[in-house]
Amino acid sequence: MLDQARTRWHPIAAAHDLPLRHVFHGQLLGREFAVWRADDGYVNVWENRCLHRGVRLSIGINDGRELKCQYHGWRYSNRTAGCTYIPAHPADAPARTITNRTFPAVERYGLVWSATDEPQGEVPEVAGLAEGEFLGLRGIPVNAPADRVVARLRGYSFQPSGRIDGNDAEIAVEAAGDFSVALRAREGGAETLAVFFVQPVDSNRSVIRGVLNSDAEGAARLAVLRHHNERLSKLRDAIEQEAAQAPAPEPIAPQFERLPAELAEMPELTAHGRKAALRVQVARKWQAADGIAGFELKPLSGLLPTFQPGAHIDVHMPNGEIRQYSIANGPGESDRYVIGVKLERDSKGGSVCMHESVREGDVLAISEPRNNFPLRRDAVKTIFVAGGIGVTPLLAMAQALHHQELAHEFHYFTQGESQLAFRDRLDGLKGTLVPHLGLDPEATGAKLREILSVYKFGMHLYLCGPGPMLETARKIAAEAGWPEGAVHFEYFKNTNKIDDSSSFEVALARSCMTLKVPAGKTILEVMREAGIDMPSSCEQGACGTCLATVIEGEPDHQDVYLNDAERKSGTKIMTCVSRAKSARLVLDL
Repeated sequence: MLDQARTRWHPIAAAHDLPLRHVFHGQLLGREFAVWRADDGYVNVWENRCLHRGVRLSIGINDGRELKCQYHGWRYSNRTAGCTYIPAHPADAPARTITNRTFPAVERYGLVWSATDEPQGEVPEVAGLAEGEFLGLRGIPVNAPADRVVARLRGYSFQPSGRIDGNDAEIAVEAAGDFSVALRAREGGAETLAVFFVQPVDSNRSVIRGVLNSDAEGAARLAVLRHHNERLSKLRDAIEQEAAQAPAPEPIAPQFERLPAELAEMPELTAHGRKAALRVQVARKWQAADGIAGFELKPLSGLLPTFQPGAHIDVHMPNGEIRQYSIANGPGESDRYVIGVKLERDSKGGSVCMHESVREGDVLAISEPRNNFPLRRDAVKTIFVAGGIGVTPLLAMAQALHHQELAHEFHYFTQGESQLAFRDRLDGLKGTLVPHLGLDPEATGAKLREILSVYKFGMHLYLCGPGPMLETARKIAAEAGWPEGAVHFEYFKNTNKIDDSSSFEVALARSCMTLKVPAGKTILEVMREAGIDMPSSCEQGACGTCLATVIEGEPDHQDVYLNDAERKSGTKIMTCVSRAKSARLVLDL
C-alpha cells in the first residue's frame, strides 16, 4: 500500500500557500519538501535540505530566481536546483554535480500536486470541477492516518453554497478512493459538489484539502469558507479523538538518498573533450543589434543544465564548425540559453553559418555550460567594461548583481546606438548602464582611465571585448593600483602567433605516463592520442577549459587566459597552445 502511495499524485500545498517570494514547507509520506514559486511562475518542489550541511531550504530566501540557504548562503537555480554560487568559494563556479533532488509538480484545482517517487499516470480528473470555476478551502491538518480521515469524510455534512443558512441538505457520495471523496449536497434546487483530497503527511498525520465547484464571490464566498472551516474543524476533532483510542502506527521512515561527500564540496569537472551532449531547438532568432544575431535555445525535452553568470557553451554547427558563445541569460532563466553571435568580417565559417544558415526551429548540438570566467558576488562594488559583442558574459553578470541589488557599474563601448546588443536586457539594468558610443582608441583609453582611476579594497573589475581594448584596460588598471586578483578578463580569441616548433616530454603524475610532444602537435592532442580525455572548448588558449597544474618544469605560455602573476608562478599551463621551455614538464593529470 505504501509503495503504491509513493507513485501516486498527491496534493502537497495549495496555490495560496505560495505567495510572492515565499518558501512553503511541504510533506508527503514522511518526506519533506521545499516548495516555492519563481517569478516566472514555475513551481519548484525540492528535497528540503541544502546539499552543504542539510539545513532546511524551507527557511531559505526565495529571491524570485534563485533559492538561498540561510546557513552558508549557497544559492540554487529555479527549475534545475543546480547550485549557482558558494560564498566560501566566491571565485569558483560550482560544479554541475552540485544539484538538489527535484520532484514533479503539477497545479490543478488550486492545488500543487507531487509524488515521492516517479508518479504513475496523471493527476486525477474530477468531473464537475472545471478549471477556474472552483473554490479552494483552507487545508485542515489532522493527527490521524489518511485511511481513517477518508472513511470519516464519507459522512461529512455540509450545505450547498446557495443555501448556507439551511441545515437539511441531502448528501450523496459520488465517488471515493483511497485518498479522496467526492460529495454532492442538494437542498431546495441548490447543489454543490465538494471534492476532498487527503494528503498523507505521515503514517499518523494527514491534511484535508477541499475544493468546491462554486463561483461565490465577496461576502458569499467568505460565508462558504467559514461554513466549511467550522464543520471540517469539528470533523477533525472527532477524527483525532477516535484515532487517539487506537494504537499509533509506526512513523514512516524518511527517505534520503545519501549524497557522496565529494559532491557536496567543490569536485573537479568530469573530464571530456569537445562533446555535444545536448540537443536544443532554436526557439527564436532575431537581430539583437547591427551585425549581431540573438538566439534563444530551448531543450528538446527535460531541463537544461544549470549555468552561472560568465558561462559559455560550444555550439556544433551544421557545417561542422565549433564555436564558443557566452550565455547572456539572467539568473533563474533556466528554461533556455540566450546567446549573441556577431557576424565577423573574416569569418572562417562559424558566424556566417549562424547568421545565414541556422533558422528558427532548427536543432543544434551544444555542450554543457562551462564557466572559466565566474562572477564573484562578494565585491563591495563591481565594475563591468564591455566592448562590442563582449557584452554577453558581462550582461549575465550584471543582471545577477542587479537582481540582488549589489553595487555595480556597467560600461558598454560600441561604435553607435545601433550596436548596443540586447536592448531589452540593457534597459532592465536601469541606472547602472553607462554607454560609451563612437569613441576612437585614444578617447577610449581616456575614458577607461576615468572609469578605473579609483580602486578601493574589495572592488572587482570584469573586462570582455576586443584584444587591444582589454590590453589597454588591464594596463590602465595596473597603473591605477588595481591588484591582479581583482581584475578578471575574457578574450574573444587568442591573436598571439603560436610557435609550435619545440619538442619536449610531458609526464602525467596521476596517470603514471610520460608522453613525447613533437613539433607541430599540442600537449592536448598528444594526451588525447594516449587516451587521456582532457576537457577543452576553444582550443586556442582563450577560454581556460584545458587548464592544467604544473608540478615541475618551465611552461612556455602562449595563451591569453592567464594573468601575469599566474604566468610568473609557472604553476599553470593551457594545454591547447602552450608548450615547454624546459626539456620536461610534469603535470598534475
